[in-house]
Amino acid sequence: MSAIDSFLEQARSGLDRVGPARARELQEAGALLVDIRPFANRQAEGEIPGSVVVERIHLEWRLAPDSDWRLPGVTADSTVVVLCNEGYSSSLAAADLQRLGLPNATDLEGGFRAWATAGLPVQTGGSPAVP
Repeated sequence: MSAIDSFLEQARSGLDRVGPARARELQEAGALLVDIRPFANRQAEGEIPGSVVVERIHLEWRLAPDSDWRLPGVTADSTVVVLCNEGYSSSLAAADLQRLGLPNATDLEGGFRAWATAGLPVQTGGSPAVP
């Protein structure tokens, strides 16, 4: 097993990963869906309505419950579902968020592409990321 595969396996071992239908249910119940995909992917493929775009390089500062720069309303009790293109980098990001005090952070298995393939709502992409 390569080092990155081992790293990914370790990150996922602490996550309760969710599929597209469950992510939709969580979103409807108030979970925050966080899109960390690059602008080019969001623009070309679209975005999930109601998701929040946060650049990966800012993610921890915007979501850590004790960060002075966190998004309004984010607390240690928040449920956060991180999504990327296919569900790899989102696993690493969600594990980071758990370590920072968000025990209910997880990621979307298969990423945005699984969501779109499942026929769930997608809107035109290109939204700016949270500054």
